[in-house]
Amino acid sequence: MSKYLKFKTPATDQAKDLKARFGLSNQGLVHLDRVYWNLPEPALYEEASFRQEGFMAHGGPFVVNTGKWSARAAQDKYVVQEATTEDKVWWGEYNRPYAPEKFSALFSRVQAFLQDEEVFVQDCYVGAHPDYRMPIRVITEFAWHSLFARNMFISPKTIEEYQNHVPEFTVIAAPSFKVDPRIDGTRSETAIILNFAERMALICNSSYGGEIKKSMFTVMNYLLPLQDVLAMHCSANVGDDGDAALFFGLSGTGKTTLSADPKRQLIGDDEHGWSDDGVFNFEGGCYAKVIRLSADNEPEIYNTTRRFGTILENVVQDRTSRRLDLDDDRFTENTRAAYPLDFIPNVVSEGMVKSHPKNVILLTCDAQGVLPPISRLDPEHAVYHFISGYTSKIAGTEIGLGIEPEIAFSACFGAPFMVHHPFRYADLLRAKMQKHGANCWLVNTGWVGGGWGVGKRISIRHTRNLLNAALEGKLDDVKYRKDKLFGFEVPQSCPDVPEEVLDPSTSWGNKDEYWKRYDALAARYIENFKLYADGCTPEVLAAGPKRLKDTK
Repeated sequence: MSKYLKFKTPATDQAKDLKARFGLSNQGLVHLDRVYWNLPEPALYEEASFRQEGFMAHGGPFVVNTGKWSARAAQDKYVVQEATTEDKVWWGEYNRPYAPEKFSALFSRVQAFLQDEEVFVQDCYVGAHPDYRMPIRVITEFAWHSLFARNMFISPKTIEEYQNHVPEFTVIAAPSFKVDPRIDGTRSETAIILNFAERMALICNSSYGGEIKKSMFTVMNYLLPLQDVLAMHCSANVGDDGDAALFFGLSGTGKTTLSADPKRQLIGDDEHGWSDDGVFNFEGGCYAKVIRLSADNEPEIYNTTRRFGTILENVVQDRTSRRLDLDDDRFTENTRAAYPLDFIPNVVSEGMVKSHPKNVILLTCDAQGVLPPISRLDPEHAVYHFISGYTSKIAGTEIGLGIEPEIAFSACFGAPFMVHHPFRYADLLRAKMQKHGANCWLVNTGWVGGGWGVGKRISIRHTRNLLNAALEGKLDDVKYRKDKLFGFEVPQSCPDVPEEVLDPSTSWGNKDEYWKRYDALAARYIENFKLYADGCTPEVLAAGPKRLKDTK
């Protein structure tokens, strides 16, 4: 709201009811107008509606449009380079160094910008495990961003918890504040800057809610491995027998959809830790892609788009009837729903299980149409493919992507969020898999019958049947063939899946073109892995693919 308008808003009288004793002045924010502390969902709906930040849709979700920022500004993320991070951070494309003095100057301007303004505060936690749970604070300009934080993170349970909350990390989201590249040394007027020494993240000139979520994920990816806890960009679920499963993959590969399985309990859809006593969720909510969502194939997620409390980003609605059109991509392919985890009917309410994964799934979206839909990996192949992180970036998940998917190798299936060198995460994963006897599978949710534009996306029904067979042990005793180029094992049969689906070459009209494309993919793997070869064991290096000419 404008600092020059002085009138009551819907939650004015309740603004301080859940105020923490550790106030914003302790964090350098002073001379603010009104601070709305830890408002619950109905109050945030009222405030967001009053401020015309969005509209309620049929069934109750709150629909917002994030304008220019309909995806992560991946090229505008920085990490402050100071004494505590200088020799620990994997500096480079995803962790651009930022000078401490520039951060101090920028934060001073943000402090001045927020003076006489109204802000919203959510005090919450990241991490369901009591030993690794971190109290955080999210300070936002917009009411809907406060609701987003409340949906995505874990809220205190009592008034006393709110009052005694002392954050160990703070996110300040100021979408109306533009940085100045001439002064701040940034690439553009948008910046997402993490400062581990100050325990603070600044999000400037971006309204995309995912920046709040992924900033805290990046923080956990830095802090937890220092305690020998593996931080993972994965979804996780668990069966009735305590058999947990992990699903690694970038946005668009199916982590959220495939982990929301009615036969298994969902632990979480995106961010987890693997400690010595089990798997735990970082979050208290889900952030699912909803473009062309199907009520038949993804009923649990579909139903959340018809519920009060869900935030829908950039989803098209009819303004008269307030009904949604999930098939309309006029704003972006990256339409999103942010909702509390308990909106999914079959969840682990405590957000953690004291059992270890029996299966680790590496999801890839192969837009070349050449990889098998499922392959079994031995430990060396598992490490190789985890470090490689092959996938195709899907339109809409990052600013600047076109319509056609782009080949990408994202280390640990989440390089933009990895703060340490990929070897650190890979070593932790290998150690935990070997200690607990986990199986590893590479699952392709991409194209069959040809690459993008020629073939079609693999049926989600087939993918689910393949995964269910792997998780239930039904692939343990079937016959396997050794892949000619990659050397991993491919099952030759699977219940409820046609045999021809398991061999992608059979769906190509031109077999020579198939092998040419497959060989080209192997070459891309080999070239990419040169970045990580130093330090790998000979066994891991030998697990890489062979070129077609070397197999004859």
